Amino acid sequence: MSAAEFDAYTKGKTFTYGSAGQPYGAEEYLEDRRVRWSFLDGRCQEGIWYEEAGLICFIYEENPTPQCWRFERTGSGINALFENTPGQTELYEMDQSSEPLMCLGPDVGV
Repeated sequence: MSAAEFDAYTKGKTFTYGSAGQPYGAEEYLEDRRVRWSFLDGRCQEGIWYEEAGLICFIYEENPTPQCWRFERTGSGINALFENTPGQTELYEMDQSSEPLMCLGPDVGV
């Protein structure tokens, strides 16, 4: 998918991604190519995405190393192949929603 196709498909939605039949994580796609990612543990990371060499790359506040993926449309949604380490991670769309990603607040107390 090109950046324009990816943006048109994802903007304003929250996707749950799966791997090997299990939920892996969820990402909320916001305006201006901003994202919010969670491994479904209530903790969220803010980030951005951009296109580079035909890949969609993400940079998150807790990890400045670009995470680049090849996204493809399928009959059941989108698939994502992690290109930093090819053959290691393949995710697929399990669900999409217009609801925001559920994130817990910062840890409070001792």
